[in-house]
Amino acid sequence: MIFDLDMIKKVYSEFPAKVDKAKALLNRPLTLSEKILYAHLHAEQELENFERGKSYVNFAPDRVAMQDATAQMALLQFMQAGKKKVAVPSTVHADHLIQAKIRADKDLQEAINKNNEVYNFLASVCNKYGLGFWKPGAGIIHQVVLENYAFPGGLMIGTDSHTVNAGGLGMIAVGVGGADAVDVMAGMPWELKWPKLIGVKLTGKLSGWTAPKDVILKVAGILTVKGGTGAVVEYFGEGATSMSCTGKGTICNMGAEIGATASTFAYDDSMSRYLKGTARAQVATFADAIKDYLTADAGVYDEPEKYFDQVIEIDLSTLEPHLNGPFTPDLATPVSKMKEEAAKNGWPLDVKFGLIGSCTNSSYEDISRAASLAKQAIEKNLKPKSHFTVTPGSEQVRYTIERDGFIELFEKIGASVFANACGPCIGQWNREGAEKAEKNTIVHSFNRNFAKRADGNPNTYAFVGSPELVTAIAIAGNLDFNPLTDTLINEDGKEVKLDEPSGYELPPLGFEVKDAGYQEPAADGSGVLINVKADSDRLQLLEGFKAWEGTDLLGLKLLIKAKGKCTTDHISMAGPWLRYRGHLDNISNNMLIGAVNAFNDKTDTVLNEVTGEYGSVPNTARAYKAAGLGSIVIGDENYGEGSSREHAAMEPRHLGVRAVLVKSFARIHETNLKKQGMLGLTFINKDDYEKILEKDTIDIVGLTEFAPGKNLSIVLHHEDGSTESFEVAHSYNDQQIGWFKAGSALNLIKLQVAE
Repeated sequence: MIFDLDMIKKVYSEFPAKVDKAKALLNRPLTLSEKILYAHLHAEQELENFERGKSYVNFAPDRVAMQDATAQMALLQFMQAGKKKVAVPSTVHADHLIQAKIRADKDLQEAINKNNEVYNFLASVCNKYGLGFWKPGAGIIHQVVLENYAFPGGLMIGTDSHTVNAGGLGMIAVGVGGADAVDVMAGMPWELKWPKLIGVKLTGKLSGWTAPKDVILKVAGILTVKGGTGAVVEYFGEGATSMSCTGKGTICNMGAEIGATASTFAYDDSMSRYLKGTARAQVATFADAIKDYLTADAGVYDEPEKYFDQVIEIDLSTLEPHLNGPFTPDLATPVSKMKEEAAKNGWPLDVKFGLIGSCTNSSYEDISRAASLAKQAIEKNLKPKSHFTVTPGSEQVRYTIERDGFIELFEKIGASVFANACGPCIGQWNREGAEKAEKNTIVHSFNRNFAKRADGNPNTYAFVGSPELVTAIAIAGNLDFNPLTDTLINEDGKEVKLDEPSGYELPPLGFEVKDAGYQEPAADGSGVLINVKADSDRLQLLEGFKAWEGTDLLGLKLLIKAKGKCTTDHISMAGPWLRYRGHLDNISNNMLIGAVNAFNDKTDTVLNEVTGEYGSVPNTARAYKAAGLGSIVIGDENYGEGSSREHAAMEPRHLGVRAVLVKSFARIHETNLKKQGMLGLTFINKDDYEKILEKDTIDIVGLTEFAPGKNLSIVLHHEDGSTESFEVAHSYNDQQIGWFKAGSALNLIKLQVAE
């Protein structure tokens, strides 16, 4: 079954003319990224030579995808928009609420038992409003999208930061908050700042132990976690065309870890093979007909410095396998240097778990290469020294690898095969003993390794690698094991060496699945009833946020001055809190509980300026709100790094926070704050961060003349009666100022529908 074929045909039929028109205006060759963006301008958006990193532009995405944790809030907002049906093809994927504990069948049934209310809500909303629903166990959103919906040259948004995975099939796919998804599903323009362009030239060819994952691990080491912010990363060169489509997806997936808006590759034979291998030969035929438009114009890749804001070159022939971590995905270490780095930094060498799979690395190729090592372990009588787990990315992949004997191989070396879901990658891992908070090391093929991310233990040192490297290290049991050079002692006491992994780009016998887990929406959803119980602790109907009162914000209380890394995991934790993603008041009890208070270096302990006592961040915010006092959050660099979860913006808004002032923002989080009617401000002089004291009362001045490019002022009222003031910057345009004044972007949509 090919989904949305008519939509794809329409995109391709209009693509060349739109690109040619833009090319004539700019009078120069275009990159692939520019072609896709210009081909998806909203009908109301005037064509012009947009300025990278500055121009706000309205687009018309082809589709929307949501996972179950973010879809709850997105759909609760959409229900308020007054629309009868989604305006573009949209899907919901039930992948986040399944906890990994025992094995796939038992864990899936447990999830259905616990989350039935939420699953029924999502399924009924999808039925009513015309969205496709992928049931629990169907697979991880990004793998399912790549297998079924992604197409070269398309533009999509998704309520998960790893939506960018679809760039492996030549799309520009962007992670957004739920309010952005609501805009598009309601037929409104979707706004994005015209991105900068980073070109990554790949020469040579991968071989041996090196995998596509090592490309993005290397790039992350070069660019750091915020080096791609506000940019699309476009990969090209002989190395790019030599890789599989799913390998490209892996690279694009982890573009989220460098802050990139999206990552993409030009259409090539590997994408055509993948489309045909996933029963979408017609899409490949359409793409072939305009293939010259699905890559950069002639000359661009020959002289990339002329067309990209930054160019990076990586020789795949000399690239080493990498492990990135711990605690941040950009700390890149080649395996040959791990022994030295681990000793220098005191990283625990004994690896407790090796985990493969996730949305980043669960393709047939990934699993087959890891399975080749499991087969070697059996044949060479090697017993893995670490616990080993496998998380398939979709039911189609799981069914096919079971048919082809890979699951049997994994089970023979003692592996646990978890459900087709996110599981440990997002903290949905019920790891025995994690509550003891013992210092330990794990290696995984996931994308993120923030503290507490996988198992809730702040002392788990997590390292990111390719599935084949993770498998080899799990067999060896040592972090500093280098499979290129090191040998192992088997159960017979003999010295053996692992051979290079091998695998298949696509299954030789083709993909197979009995039940992919898809629910088609009702042809007419008008009679579908959506029931949200008033006493539910999982779901809560939304009430609109109040509009701006029309004055400067005076007398704000300092809620917290966050120190150092403050990701969306610190602002709104996942793991056990995922159960409350559809209940704004309940999930607000996790607001900023992971952030470090700059005044005492503690988490979830802040001063209540009214009582003079210390308490949790959510309780202190609730106390200020109850007293009619607004509050403000102060943050450090790249505030809001990580997930797209808009709960990290909605929770502060719900608990009375009026503004977030930081040294710099991660892109998605800044947009989410704006959408919810919050003020997202940045220090002009970053040293002003130091001026803010624990007992300050803070004014934000200049809002009555709030305008694009015009700074606002902060006035600090110190405990000793003195005051200080300084200017702060913002990036709001006229439309976003309208969101602020209306109280949220959704409030504006409702007003427009009412008119």
